[in-house]
Amino acid sequence: MSDGPHPPSRRLYGRAKGHALSARQQKLVDEMLPGLSWADDGPVNPDILLAGFETRVLEIGFGAAEHLTGQATRNPDTGFMGIEPFLNGVAKALAGIEEHALANVRVKRADARGEIERMPDASFDRIFLLFPDPWPKKRHAFRRFVQADTAAQLARILKPGGQLRVATDVRVYADWALPLLLDTPGLNWLAEKADDWRIPPEDHITTRYQSKHLGDIEPVFMDFQRAA
Repeated sequence: MSDGPHPPSRRLYGRAKGHALSARQQKLVDEMLPGLSWADDGPVNPDILLAGFETRVLEIGFGAAEHLTGQATRNPDTGFMGIEPFLNGVAKALAGIEEHALANVRVKRADARGEIERMPDASFDRIFLLFPDPWPKKRHAFRRFVQADTAAQLARILKPGGQLRVATDVRVYADWALPLLLDTPGLNWLAEKADDWRIPPEDHITTRYQSKHLGDIEPVFMDFQRAA
């Protein structure tokens, strides 16, 4: 897979690659990834990519893929798509898919903003956006994934009744994302009391990244549902 520049229509902020891949990781990227990914242009159709799976889930920015592969292992009858721009994270996802013999996961190394724009309406039952890069400085706010346009796209690709979960442990990101999501037509916040966002949901999988407590607040979990 090429490490060349991303399409000029989108500028990807942050690292796209870390330390050199191991020989095994490089082999997975070269030989396994093409069969689990999809084209760089044209429509992205989960009906085709996840054929045979009635329930479909998207995870945006899956990092080291512990949550993605963990959910896929727990739910073998559900189809999962994961998008991550960081090559090392994609390699870890492939290693997890191989280790657990997961047949229900598709992954792509890309900027998710461009990918979701190519997806049809009502594609997913659930979407996860967990601990995205907070870009905490005010002048970098435009780099945060949750913006008015991306929130609208997330609502669009959710099925009626489908759920979106956004989690963060950075106060400025929570304060930024929640009003934008609340203002997004079609999204309804499910929280009724403080514990609904303070206590991790029962189906949440805690990753090593989350366990490092790198943020400035305890994690908050904002669950939204697409209006029927």
